[in-house]
Amino acid sequence: MPPSQLERRLRRFFNIPLKGENSEFRSGLVSQYPDERKDTIQRVIAAMTVGKDVSALFPDVLKNIATHDLEQKKLVYLYLMNYAKTNPELCILATNTFVQDSEDPNPLVRALAIRTMGCIRVDKMVDYLAIPLKRTLKDDNPYVRKTAAICVAKMFDLNSKMCIEQGFLDTLMDMLNDSNQMVVANAISTLLEISKMSDSNLLKMDSKITKKLLITLNECTEWGRISILTALADYDTNDSTEVDHIIDKVTPQLQHENPAVVLSAIKVIIKQLDKISNERREHLQRRLASPLCSLLSNPPEIQFVALRNIRIILERYPEMLSNDLQVFFVKYNDPLYLKLEKIDILVRLVTTDNAALLLAELREYAMEVDIEVVNRSVNAIGQLAIKIEQVSKKAVEVLYELYMNRSTYVLEQLIIVIQNILRRYPTKYLPTVITVIADLNFDDLSTPESLSSYIWILGQYCKQIPHLEDRLQTMASQFQEMDPLVQSAALTAIVKINLTKSSPKIRQILQQILNEATTKIENADVRDKAYIYWRILSTDDEKLQKKVILKKLPILESTIEKFSAPLLRQLVDEISNLGSVYYKPGAAFVRLRSGDDGAFVDNATLQSKRLEELQQMAKSEIVNNAVKAENLLDFDESAEDRQGAQEEQEEEKIEVSASSDSAANILDELSDLFSGLSTQPAKNVSSSSASPAPHNSGNHEDLLNLF
Repeated sequence: MPPSQLERRLRRFFNIPLKGENSEFRSGLVSQYPDERKDTIQRVIAAMTVGKDVSALFPDVLKNIATHDLEQKKLVYLYLMNYAKTNPELCILATNTFVQDSEDPNPLVRALAIRTMGCIRVDKMVDYLAIPLKRTLKDDNPYVRKTAAICVAKMFDLNSKMCIEQGFLDTLMDMLNDSNQMVVANAISTLLEISKMSDSNLLKMDSKITKKLLITLNECTEWGRISILTALADYDTNDSTEVDHIIDKVTPQLQHENPAVVLSAIKVIIKQLDKISNERREHLQRRLASPLCSLLSNPPEIQFVALRNIRIILERYPEMLSNDLQVFFVKYNDPLYLKLEKIDILVRLVTTDNAALLLAELREYAMEVDIEVVNRSVNAIGQLAIKIEQVSKKAVEVLYELYMNRSTYVLEQLIIVIQNILRRYPTKYLPTVITVIADLNFDDLSTPESLSSYIWILGQYCKQIPHLEDRLQTMASQFQEMDPLVQSAALTAIVKINLTKSSPKIRQILQQILNEATTKIENADVRDKAYIYWRILSTDDEKLQKKVILKKLPILESTIEKFSAPLLRQLVDEISNLGSVYYKPGAAFVRLRSGDDGAFVDNATLQSKRLEELQQMAKSEIVNNAVKAENLLDFDESAEDRQGAQEEQEEEKIEVSASSDSAANILDELSDLFSGLSTQPAKNVSSSSASPAPHNSGNHEDLLNLF
């Protein structure tokens, strides 16, 4: 071994840098020894993988692209795909090698070349990609054809016009009749992807294509099956014979070990359930219960996705899993997000037969340490009491037992649940509720939701509440500090009490709250509500007052959240997709709309906008720090002088750019620093963006005087 090579290896072994790591990489990439060049490329890829910037080595790595070593060629291609956008001009120099490799006798090299060309997201690459892609789409080797099929979608994303002119879409349709199943699956996947990008249905399914896909289904890999099942789910037919044929062929996929395949198969069957007879539909619903429950034997992350999809399915077919309640019981080692999802599913599965069993289970969950699980369990007990009247009495007893523990976080949720139960059973469990409310004060509650529920109970059942005037006095004294939600509830409650159980002290409290709500409260909703009540109370018609203010609320039938009918139809189409996890259609978060015209915004525009926002924030932060630093380093002035100067600044509202010459110099330097990073020139930073506007209490009082 030559001494120089031995020296380099020893230096590399002992991590002795000579002129920096990139310099060592560059010398290794131009070495006369092939083994050393290959070893250096491996180290460059390793550095790239851990996030180091090795883009400066692009020309030196590119020189090693012409090689017969398949492993080295893969490494160089991987480097090119990662740094092609940073060096688009140099990347074009490799096109000759790509074209040559696309004609290589080795099918692995041909597939690698066409895949790399598709992954290089450079516009100029499209001109060189068309001819090799057309050749590889009709290659003799199926591995090359299936790789080229995916490359068509990448080319369509770069230049859809050229992709259509070259006839690649027609070629994809012809590939549906290919003898190789993976080629068919990739062609379908590409057509579906292009259909999403172009907002058009390129894969025009018919009975002939459907039969071909059903034959291919059992011979594909798991990802090929997902593509075929996705296409079958979008196929709409009213032929009962064809529907039965699709269900029979898809049903074996319910036993697949891949959860994605199972969910895709369930989606296909669910889309066909409304087109078959009632007897067969009930049979299929029982058949689908087993694979849905089997998804809960997977790791927690997959269980979460399965539970979100099950929630959508139960919304459409509530009785599908009614006999499998215990499968969704919470386990001690479940993560928090799984526990919350399971409790949500359990409430939806409950029936009259298993309500007592679920109530006992929820009682155990309410005794846990985790606050979120306890709150969700208490809420579930209330939902159970409202949903099934037969167990409502026992549910109220369980809630009273939890109240006796006097845990603060239990009380918050307990009051909210009690309000919902009273709206379902106005007088049935009133003695128990009054016992709870009699021992509670405003200081025992802190969240706006629990306080508003507590105040609602005071106003609705004021005749049964002991020491009511003392509670109302406390409410009036804290009115200005309350949350707007609580203030709105307090307004309604005090007006109801005045009409139901009037007294001089209550009228005094009413007058105080109305005065504060109309003169000292900034929230417009609360203020307008107070004006409306005041106007109604100013009339002499007591019947009108009671009719408007004491109007009874409708009986609460359920507190279980449900999807709207249009959203549910969309979510059924999103089963096994990411939209089912977010409970949103894919278009709601995949493609963003901006502006009044509803135009689509690409990622480059979003990144540019974010970059400009970050620049403005950085400039503002540095300017603020500069101004603060000047004030801190000014030791000549006394503390009183500095305080007086600050008050003068607040009253005059001087712009930051004029307040300090050094701040302006910093802005000029920042403009030079950020030049070239944004597509648009940076805007001048005014005092409104550089520092918060000083508070002026006089203006605030003038605004209140308007009312």
